[in-house]
Amino acid sequence: MTLLKPESGPPDDGDAPGGARADTDDPYVPSRRRLERERHRRTRARGAAVVATLSTAVTAAVLYVVVTGAPGWPRTRETFFNGRYAREALPRVLDGLWLNVRLLLVCGAAVLVLGMLIAIARTLRGPVFFPVRVLAAAYTDFFRGLPLIITLMIVVFGVPALRLQGVTVDPVLLGGTALTLTYSAYVAEVFRAGIESVHPSQRAAARSLGLTNRQALRHVVLPQAVRRQVPALLNDLVSLQKDTGLVSIGGAVDAVRAADIIVGRSLNYTPYIVAGLVFVALTIPMTRLTDWVTARMDRRRTQGGTA
Repeated sequence: MTLLKPESGPPDDGDAPGGARADTDDPYVPSRRRLERERHRRTRARGAAVVATLSTAVTAAVLYVVVTGAPGWPRTRETFFNGRYAREALPRVLDGLWLNVRLLLVCGAAVLVLGMLIAIARTLRGPVFFPVRVLAAAYTDFFRGLPLIITLMIVVFGVPALRLQGVTVDPVLLGGTALTLTYSAYVAEVFRAGIESVHPSQRAAARSLGLTNRQALRHVVLPQAVRRQVPALLNDLVSLQKDTGLVSIGGAVDAVRAADIIVGRSLNYTPYIVAGLVFVALTIPMTRLTDWVTARMDRRRTQGGTA
């Protein structure tokens, strides 16, 4: 019997080099073991969610029983959690909150610009810039050490006492100036830390490509420094948002002052609680944004990306 030899010819496009067929058109089908692992992972996630929900409900119930069963709870509820005064205070607090938001936007922009200039002044090189570096360091040391409330009192009450012609006596403008003076010192140190964290080889490489010192600082050093310090800058803006309520010491009717007016008339402290909760509600999104940015930058560092 004669065996027929198969005809030789070019291999089929679907044939792999080893003779195995590589059918690339078929969709990927996960293995049974992988499907079991994913099913087990989903089961554990659902179980963890159920346990977390139950533990949270039990903790909330225990706290409610403990708080409401305390001997002084009825008096505390009447003094700090009175529904009638809360309904009266909420619209006025929200009206005053618009002033706090405007102060945050204006002072935040001014703080970023002034803080950047001070940080650059502290990092200037050469003996000719020594007086500039000393003045910038003295500014940051002074306003970081001086309590913000004292700065506000000096600016809000002391400047009008000078009776200088052409100088404003508006407590909002003076309070915003005090906030800018204090927070620019903190932000300047954040920027300076970012600038100094950039390796000197980056500046040297930029100089070797023909860039001047100013161009290297602007196009190479500052972008990296600012990107690395974004979480710290967001934290400073969160603190600034809360401290805008301190301008009320000069008589500006913001959210805190609006609550204080009702408290002074009623001797009930519920409006303070309302104002505090409004500030918390305004701060939480910025705090979560800071956490998200920080986590994202940490993931990029872990994966070998540029921070």
